[in-house]
Amino acid sequence: MRLPGTPWIGHSELVLIRRESERDRADIHAVTAAAFGGPGAADPPAEATLVDELRASDAWLPRLSLVAVGAGEVIGHVVCTRGHVGVAPVLALGPLSVRPDCQRRGAGSALMHAVLGAADALGEPLVALLGEPAYYRRFGFRPAADYQITPPRPGWHLHFQVRVLTAYQPWMHGMFTYPEPFDRT
Repeated sequence: MRLPGTPWIGHSELVLIRRESERDRADIHAVTAAAFGGPGAADPPAEATLVDELRASDAWLPRLSLVAVGAGEVIGHVVCTRGHVGVAPVLALGPLSVRPDCQRRGAGSALMHAVLGAADALGEPLVALLGEPAYYRRFGFRPAADYQITPPRPGWHLHFQVRVLTAYQPWMHGMFTYPEPFDRT
């Protein structure tokens, strides 16, 4: 019997969301490279290199690097790192990666719900990301402009979004700053 709301990655397999461990690093790199690879993509894709560089930076938050495990294998990953709105510490989400053969089966949604819940439980005020509004709206993300938060690049305005959490305060507005490794991608 399946519990209501238990994420599935296929017809008969459940997905487990847990914190990244050191032994997951190569798998995370491979999953991210596969998720963002394809015709015309760099080898490895910038997103795979970004995760490695974020992990080596001061912005890395180990509690918010989560993997999705199905059938004993890492099939997905999400990470939040330290960003800022003005001087307020907030979170930058991304990348979110799911192995191509496991996409559209709930692992990405499970990762999003888990990382947002963990961020809220840790007392973080908000999460910002650059992504497709139609996808992220279902997780409570809204245009950053709704909160008077501006993206680091004006051209990102339509895809730059935030999800406020319990600790959010209305005075938290202004320019969003990603951790330094994002500047190289």
